[in-house]
Amino acid sequence: MQRIERIIAPSLEALGYEVVRVHLSNARPPILQIMAERARDGGMNVEDCATVSRTVSALLDVEDPIAGAYMLEVSSPGIDRPLTRRKDYERFSGFEAKLEMHRAVNGQKRFRGKLLGLAGDDVKVQTEKGDAALPFADIDNAKLVLTDELIAASLKQHD
Repeated sequence: MQRIERIIAPSLEALGYEVVRVHLSNARPPILQIMAERARDGGMNVEDCATVSRTVSALLDVEDPIAGAYMLEVSSPGIDRPLTRRKDYERFSGFEAKLEMHRAVNGQKRFRGKLLGLAGDDVKVQTEKGDAALPFADIDNAKLVLTDELIAASLKQHD
């Protein structure tokens, strides 16, 4: 996935988009999912998805990094988006998230709580048991939790 991101990211950035996540499913045929957003405001509409899809298709046709047939799916990250980049933890500080770790931190692999941003290489999370410092490099999966606060902030941002 890193190779695909290296192939597509520069061209998408030149068009004003940022890659949020690249994922290849195990389906038959495999589905290559590209999540992207506009760099200027984090939005993404149908026309943006079409632009990204055409660009990614052309780039991958030339580079051909996936053996065999696959389906391309381009989407926005959505309101309860995955958190994949360091800047996501700063941008969404104050909102609730679920995080799963590769390795246990204090005997725990799953966390849920309010994001408190970054401290060095750690993501800070306020949980029911207290504050936790989770190594960014050890986060396997993280996403925002759909809450009234997140919905209100999203509506306000897109007004």
